[in-house]
Amino acid sequence: MRIRSFIVAYALVLAILLFADRRPGSGQQDRYSHVVDLTDAQNATAPHAAALESGTRIIAPAALIPGTWAAGQIPPERLVAPLVVMDLNAVPDSSPQISLDDIAAWESRHGIIPQGAVVAIRRAGAADHPMANDLSTIALSTTPLPIARDAALFLVDARYTIGFAVETPVDLASDRTLAQQLALHGSYVIEGAARFRSLPATGSLIIVAPAKKTIKEPGEAPVRILAMVR
Repeated sequence: MRIRSFIVAYALVLAILLFADRRPGSGQQDRYSHVVDLTDAQNATAPHAAALESGTRIIAPAALIPGTWAAGQIPPERLVAPLVVMDLNAVPDSSPQISLDDIAAWESRHGIIPQGAVVAIRRAGAADHPMANDLSTIALSTTPLPIARDAALFLVDARYTIGFAVETPVDLASDRTLAQQLALHGSYVIEGAARFRSLPATGSLIIVAPAKKTIKEPGEAPVRILAMVR
């Protein structure tokens, strides 16, 4: 009986080892091919750009509601997430914001937005580096978040979206209800990002690295963001 038990146990261990040895081979498809740095150190349109280490910054919940997470207090697990890219097709007589219909159309083409993702909003036809002397970009310095309130709240509530990333500066004070809801959900906004044109609509992973400590504005901080692309 002891020999039989030993043989059975040995067979089980061998099977486990063989299964573990095969897993890396099956995970080849999950590897990422390259990394894209989405940080824009030259974005002169971002507010306080001269005082920050980069033109890309994170607006943490504390910037919207005091007492919530500051930039350096956001849990690490919320700084690494799936990355979804949506195109904002700004055409005459249309809303300059992502709508619920736009989200439905995106999901019909690419599948359900993964839970806990960061949603990047890409302006169709936009250059990677807006120029400071471009009047069209100066006008964008006071634009609201380019997603409608109901669409943003749908993503936060139904898809557990943890953050939004945009290529231009945003004015979250233009919709205080949305700003408060984002803060209460622990969601953050990254503004002044770059090189969204290098990203596919889905399948990437974003890594957000805000400065650990900020003195003047604990809710806002310079940030470096990287996208790992399959």
